[in-house]
Amino acid sequence: MVNIRTYLEKSLLINDSDWEFFTSRLVLRKVKKRTKLLEVGEIENYISFIDKGVVRFFIPKEDKEKEITFGFCFSDEFISAYDSFLTQSPSLYELETLTDLEMWSMSYEDLQEVYKETSIGNALGRISSERLYLIKSKREQSLLNETAEERYLKLFDERPKLIKEIPLKYIASYIGVTAQALSRIRKRIT
Repeated sequence: MVNIRTYLEKSLLINDSDWEFFTSRLVLRKVKKRTKLLEVGEIENYISFIDKGVVRFFIPKEDKEKEITFGFCFSDEFISAYDSFLTQSPSLYELETLTDLEMWSMSYEDLQEVYKETSIGNALGRISSERLYLIKSKREQSLLNETAEERYLKLFDERPKLIKEIPLKYIASYIGVTAQALSRIRKRIT
């Protein structure tokens, strides 16, 4: 829980009573590798902060080889199927753990209470929304402006240890190429 306070206090000062109220609404969730956190059609009820682990966002297909991986979340990041969370409507994609995962989660209802009862609630919501938006925007800009090789190198530079834990087929899907094309990119780089 220290990680989440350190992360949040980069952007706002949290007094002890607000922190106590906020943390009283958090639940530690430990999830095994290869567990679906959310499936298509389910409503996202949590916004979480990852203490340890990696999660992928993907659109499932009947042919598993054609699944589209469009995002990853790592330690010290917020995670949620945020569009489903905000609207409380069914998700159009899935979240799956790629490693064992530890995260602090807050339900939609509890977050509404934090908004109402604390002086930091609205700032906290804004910061979470902004960070999730920036991740999404960065991904879109990357797809529009960078080559697959540049996207791969950037992912490798930003997450050198964690990228080793992500199967290559998910990395290929994420950067928008086939597994064979990723293999050629990796060969060219080394």
